[in-house]
Amino acid sequence: MHDNCDVDLGLTGRRALVTAASKGLGRACAEALAADGAHVFISSRDPAAIEATGKAIKASGWAAADVSRVGEPEALVEQVRAKLGGLDIVVVNAGGPPPGTFESTPLERWEAAFQLTFMSAVRLVKAALPDLKRSDHGRLVFITSVAVRQPIPHLVLSNSLRAGVTGLAKTLSRELAPDGVTVNCLAPDAILTDRIRNLAAAAGGDLDEELKRRAAEAPMGRFGDPAEFGAACAFLCSRQAGYITGQTLGVDGGALLGVY
Repeated sequence: MHDNCDVDLGLTGRRALVTAASKGLGRACAEALAADGAHVFISSRDPAAIEATGKAIKASGWAAADVSRVGEPEALVEQVRAKLGGLDIVVVNAGGPPPGTFESTPLERWEAAFQLTFMSAVRLVKAALPDLKRSDHGRLVFITSVAVRQPIPHLVLSNSLRAGVTGLAKTLSRELAPDGVTVNCLAPDAILTDRIRNLAAAAGGDLDEELKRRAAEAPMGRFGDPAEFGAACAFLCSRQAGYITGQTLGVDGGALLGVY
């Protein structure tokens, strides 16, 4: 539990897997879950980075895995099962596909992004589902983007494929409701991560000035802190969120213009 937190989220001893967790939003989620007492296993493609993060957040285990490759999500879940004895929580995350417009994006990038963003989620859920259904605290959280409700210019791959992940999550929420497994999405925008920095750098010009400009354009006049995103993830994984399923929770500082 957090020293400054009076609310028990019921996460102590819960077994969690968080993918793409060496940095950014995945790390923020893993860190929040671990801080609230969960046994957290983390993965990313970079062996050195995931080991460093695992030690830094006191994770229960870590492994290098490329979830876009056939067989690796399944092997990862087997590693987690062997280490933790099962799973109660899975946070499905993957690095964002490269930016670009429809016309500037070659066809081969679509297949790579499909495997990275969509099929990695399918394979992870398929592998972990028996554990989640056996658990009395099954929680499945997909990290998507505000783009599923409000497409972002020059991110055609993310706009398209994350919407597919949202459709998968909504379908699963009904299918798994009888088993007590909740299924939700977290849709971030303007959380200050390396992804935001890279997109700002791609715009050209002075990076610091571009980041200041983007922060000033946000409704709250600032970027979100990854820790704020992690706290939202911990809530969706908590016992208090046991009757919340099939939802997409925006963590965007009010950026979404739509009513729903």
